[in-house]
Amino acid sequence: MKIEEYLKAVEEKIKFWIDELGDEYISEIFSSIKSGKMVRSQLMFLISKDEKMVALSAVIELIHLASLLHDDVIDDAEQRRGVPSVHATEGSKVSIMLGDILYSKAFVELGSYSETIIKDIANGVVKLSMGEIADVNLSKEFNSDENLYLNMIYNKTASLIEVACRVSAIHSGKDGVKFGEYGKWLGMAFQIIDDILDIVSTSEELGKPAMNDFIEGKTTLPYIYLYKEAPHLREKVKSFHLKTLSEDEQEWIKEQFEESGSLEKAMDLAIEFSEKAIKNLEKENGELLDIVQNLIERKK
Repeated sequence: MKIEEYLKAVEEKIKFWIDELGDEYISEIFSSIKSGKMVRSQLMFLISKDEKMVALSAVIELIHLASLLHDDVIDDAEQRRGVPSVHATEGSKVSIMLGDILYSKAFVELGSYSETIIKDIANGVVKLSMGEIADVNLSKEFNSDENLYLNMIYNKTASLIEVACRVSAIHSGKDGVKFGEYGKWLGMAFQIIDDILDIVSTSEELGKPAMNDFIEGKTTLPYIYLYKEAPHLREKVKSFHLKTLSEDEQEWIKEQFEESGSLEKAMDLAIEFSEKAIKNLEKENGELLDIVQNLIERKK
């Protein structure tokens, strides 16, 4: 089975589960949601090379999608992956409840797996939710603490990628610790690069407004580094927090990132984390090594 066929099978499994609920409205809303890159499923397939992993990948994708539905409400996001969000089209109440349905359906389907896998995935959801709360709290004011940021992105983003890699390895009789570490550091690098792209990419490339993270209150790593590297700019940078920026203000911030080297410093840490991910793999895991390289080179 090729990876494209595998991802298609995961999508079909999820659609079957949604249709199985027997609610036309829920099926209709779900059909309007645009698919993402399905990074977690890609990793699970490349680790296991087993088409029997389809259902477990579908569980992970449902959990990830549920978290995005909730995230859009938290961030008051009008778009997701270049199309209107459920929050925008159906309202926050529907977006929250649909997220709850997806979480619950994922755990119903998870019930047939081993206790180890059930507990691991459930604990991943706990960490994800803790990361969401930390993100909300950190967004209330400008955060200059790099450790608080790194702990938040580990819980919110990297932990579920870590779990996806670990459970696919365990379910396939492979080393769960090794592949879990790979997923953890890949996830950390993935989020940092995502935060960099929010600054350097266009709205069209992102599928959402550019430089929106800072406007929403998210002090991502490049802003933390800019704050540290340019003390004379601290008050002005902080004054932009939670503010809708003009084009001139956006250009000014981008110039300061360039002059201070803050973006490069953030990318250096992402590369350091990606190298930690690679250390957990043998050379024969070429496709997983390629994922790391593609992550570093990604433009959107």
